Amino acid sequence: MSSIKNVPFFEYPRLWSDDRENLLKIIDNVSSTGGFIMQKALIEFESKLSDYTKSNFSVGVGNATDAMEIFLEAIGINNNDEIIISSHTMLATASAIKVNGGVPVPVDIGDDNLISAESIEDSITERTIGIMPTQLNGRTCDMERINKIASKNNLFVVEDAAQALGSKFKGRHAGTFGLASCISFFPAKVLGCLGDAGAVLTQDEDLYRRIYQIHDHGRDINGEVKRWGRNSRLDNLQAAILSSKLVNYEDVVNRRREIAQMYQERLEDLEQLKLPPAPNSDPNHFDVYQNYELEAENRDQLKDFLSQNGIGTLIQWGGMAVHQFTNLGFDVSLPKTENFFKKCIMIPMNIFINNSDVDYICEKIVSFYKNNV
Repeated sequence: MSSIKNVPFFEYPRLWSDDRENLLKIIDNVSSTGGFIMQKALIEFESKLSDYTKSNFSVGVGNATDAMEIFLEAIGINNNDEIIISSHTMLATASAIKVNGGVPVPVDIGDDNLISAESIEDSITERTIGIMPTQLNGRTCDMERINKIASKNNLFVVEDAAQALGSKFKGRHAGTFGLASCISFFPAKVLGCLGDAGAVLTQDEDLYRRIYQIHDHGRDINGEVKRWGRNSRLDNLQAAILSSKLVNYEDVVNRRREIAQMYQERLEDLEQLKLPPAPNSDPNHFDVYQNYELEAENRDQLKDFLSQNGIGTLIQWGGMAVHQFTNLGFDVSLPKTENFFKKCIMIPMNIFINNSDVDYICEKIVSFYKNNV
């Protein structure tokens, strides 16, 4: 009988232990100057983030939820204005609309498990003002088609790109297709820090100024109060950590794509699985594999089997799509999304796993289906 390996879904302690000396130097460098809030390290990171994503402006904020709430407030929403979203997203995508007085309208997914363009068109009403696609699991939607729908119907586009830093569609970075977008730096993200953190990206200078004011108590870059605002500022310690990690970000992305290709080669022949698109399978898409989310027959039994063999898995968002939170007032049927959430499961995808871990995971998945046909 083969020994059981321990392959956690994500090893949070290693964010510190694997980079401890460098992190201690960063903390000492920032702390010794006393520049903890809105100082040099933050300014440098915002500039690097803009350069990397080809954005005109970046604003570091407390988290990606704040980022969405802030850019929607900056754009301006009237009570009961509708914004179309994918139901396959985190609840924060919807709540950011709700707290601004708008109405989130969750719609179905397409074959790629991202928001369906057909469902967008079918859901447009006279109250619709915008579309907020989620660039999910490190993959960017067909933004060309979504922007055409928006233009045809005089709607704005904003992006939940929390999971998609570095992902591209037709060579253009996720988060740069609409008026504004959010990026998350939650510890388990491809670019993650040691706590909650996020950013807003935008190309529009006037919108950037409003976003900046809102995130810092309504003050402009000169400290003059221009409007009511809030406090959602990315602190310098996290910004400095993120700047350091951004230097080698391409190496991290390439490693994730290598792992995705290994999964593809080992699991593609299992008819009980539907895998995410393989790297380089579509020249229009460059995926960063924030997560490796697949659809599996006998999903719950597979999850238990992998757990018994030391392999961590995750069913995203507790296995619930946004429209399934009926306590929030949603009352709609979205068949493709509902079917997806009966089968979806994520297996380990991060730089902490090695090739032998990937082999072990694949061996166990293959053995499960061979013994449960």
